[in-house]
Amino acid sequence: MADVEKTAREMIRNGTWIFKDGTFYQALTLSNGRAGVVAYDGDFHFPEDWSKAEKKEAGEKLTFILGLDTDLDSFYAEISDSPFAFLIDEFNGLVAPASPSPYQALVETVAQQQVNFEFAQRTIRNLVELAGERVGMLYVFPTAERIASLGEEELKKAKLGYRANYIKSLTELYLSGKLDLELWDWEVDDAIRYLTKFRGVGKWSAELFLAYGLRKNVYPAGDLGLRRGIAKIFGKRVKEVKEKDVREVIEPYGKWKGLLAFYVLCYDRKTEMERKIKIRNR
Repeated sequence: MADVEKTAREMIRNGTWIFKDGTFYQALTLSNGRAGVVAYDGDFHFPEDWSKAEKKEAGEKLTFILGLDTDLDSFYAEISDSPFAFLIDEFNGLVAPASPSPYQALVETVAQQQVNFEFAQRTIRNLVELAGERVGMLYVFPTAERIASLGEEELKKAKLGYRANYIKSLTELYLSGKLDLELWDWEVDDAIRYLTKFRGVGKWSAELFLAYGLRKNVYPAGDLGLRRGIAKIFGKRVKEVKEKDVREVIEPYGKWKGLLAFYVLCYDRKTEMERKIKIRNR
C-alpha cells in the first residue's frame, strides 16, 4: 500500500502542496480553469462547491500524482531476490510522484538541468511564487500563458539562470502548438527522439519528463544520482559506472525498471544527506 507521507518527502517542494497531520493537500487547476485545494488522508476531500465532474477529475489527478494505484506488492516480489531487495525495507510504501500536468513536468525538468536537486527546488518554488495563483495556503502552478507573459528581468528573479531562456522558448513553442507534450500513446524511444529535437531538451531531460510527466516506464540512466546509487549498491566508484552500466542492471526488471530506478535514486539522496550531516558534525 502506498505511503503518501514517504512519497511526499520525495516530491519537489514547489509550494503547490503540503503534507500536514497525516493529510496531503494539493492545489490544482482543473481543465475548466477552476483552481482549488484537494486533500487526501485515505479518502479524498474536495471544495464543497465543486461539481461531481470536477471532483472526479481532481480525484483522478491526485491518484496520478501520488501513484495511489501502483501495485507495490508485485514490485517488491520482483526485486525480493535481487541486490536491490534491501530497498524494500528502506522505502516500504514509497511511490514515485508524478506531475499534475505535462507542462508543469517540462518546466520542472528543465529547471533541474545541471544543478543539484535542492537548488533546483528553490528555483522552481521561486517561479511558482512569482507567477502562480495563490489558493489558500498554497499556489497553483503557473499556466503556460502566465510564464510566457513574464519578461526576462522578471524571470531572472526566480534564479533559474540560462534555464529561464529554455523554459520561456519551450513555453512559447508549446503555446503555438509546435511542441506537443501529450505523448501518452507514444513509444518511449519515439518520444525521446521527438523531444530532443527541441533546444533545451537533451536525453536526460526527455527521459525524466516522460517518467515524471506521463508515468512512462523510463528513467534517466545518465543521471549522476542514479549512477552514484548503483555504484554504492554494487561497491564501485562512481566514475566506473556509466550510463550503459546503469541500463545493464536496471533493464532486466521490465515493467518495474522505472520504479526501481527511482528507489535507487532515493537511496542515493538519503545516503548523500547522511554523509553531509556526518561531515558537518565532525
